[in-house]
Amino acid sequence: MRLNRTVSEPISIDIWSDIACPWCYIGKRNLEAGLAATAEDDDAPEVNVTFHSFELSPDTPVDFEGDEADFLMGHKGMPRAQVEQMLDRVTGIAKQAGLDYRFDLLQHTNTVKAHELLHHAKARGRQHDMEERLMSAYFTEGRHVGRIDDLADLAEEIGLDREEALEALRTDRHLADVRADQAQARAYGIQGVPFFVIDGQYGVSGAQPPEAFAGVLRELWAKRRESAEVVES
Repeated sequence: MRLNRTVSEPISIDIWSDIACPWCYIGKRNLEAGLAATAEDDDAPEVNVTFHSFELSPDTPVDFEGDEADFLMGHKGMPRAQVEQMLDRVTGIAKQAGLDYRFDLLQHTNTVKAHELLHHAKARGRQHDMEERLMSAYFTEGRHVGRIDDLADLAEEIGLDREEALEALRTDRHLADVRADQAQARAYGIQGVPFFVIDGQYGVSGAQPPEAFAGVLRELWAKRRESAEVVES
């Protein structure tokens, strides 16, 4: 008699996000908190997380003139007072997730090159480190994440070869990978981020609380265990 081997396969979590999306960083933190909670279970789920590219504003120039409020006023057609109130609300929610957003320092930019860099890092097994570094640089440090030289600096900071990163960005080596992610997002009907596809069967939209992620993962893992109890003589 033997158990179904599929139980040993990790649960896949595919995340569509943008470096310039404040809810994506919050969602990332909430997912991490959910994963930490399930890691304490006696039968902890095994999980593989992969990030995918999504550009919220692909027409944004690399060097946007103005602050985040200026961008949102133009992008959403909202008055400055309403935008600033919205940013204050997001800052408070980010604080609850352990993030110190600095919209006063943030340099709004085009993110396609940042997404290319994420694919470069993924090819070297460092996607998660690069995702974290880019989001932290953008939302909490006021670093520029649109210019090639600045991106290469961030790549070097996580241990990647700076010259290799520069060459990949200058030659658009991973642009096709970015476009493939975006095409998959359209195929799924994804119109906003963050968007989580869990085990290829559950779509979760938005920065859900940690307990929501933990609940889905535990449910999936339990179902997988139940299927493993089917034995063959």
